[in-house]
Amino acid sequence: MARTCSITGKSTQIGGRYSNRTRATQFNPTGKVRRKANLQKRRIFVPEIGKTVIIDVSVKGLRHIKKNGAFATLKKAKLI
Repeated sequence: MARTCSITGKSTQIGGRYSNRTRATQFNPTGKVRRKANLQKRRIFVPEIGKTVIIDVSVKGLRHIKKNGAFATLKKAKLI
């Protein structure tokens, strides 16, 4: 399974690594870099169903859960 946030769908991004010295010399030997999402494995208790759910979630997804509530957020993401 790919490392993807269950709530927001965030996953890895591919970007360039480019230093200022390289920019000055007009030569780019640095190549690509893979930037990973800030994923955490969390156990979240959902009182509406009386169960604990284990999910891989990004920190932005945890903020969604804190703001909107666990049940509403997980239901919208179709995890419950």
